[in-house]
Amino acid sequence: MKKAFVLVNTNLGSEAGVKSEMKKVEGVVEIYEVYGVYDLVVEVEAESDQKLKEIIFSGIRPLKQVRSTLTLNTVS
Repeated sequence: MKKAFVLVNTNLGSEAGVKSEMKKVEGVVEIYEVYGVYDLVVEVEAESDQKLKEIIFSGIRPLKQVRSTLTLNTVS
């Protein structure tokens, strides 16, 4: 199983709405609201690197209020 953490910046005040939409994305395991440079940390799991990429590029990044993402792929 492949795992990644996606650090997400949202438009100001839209964190709750983005979190709600992300819960519907297949492969999203957990969503954490955080303070600082990023607004959300999203834990994603998939059976392959390709599927992980699809979840991030097709499920998370296109959400309306998502401004930017940074993906941290785990190695073990």
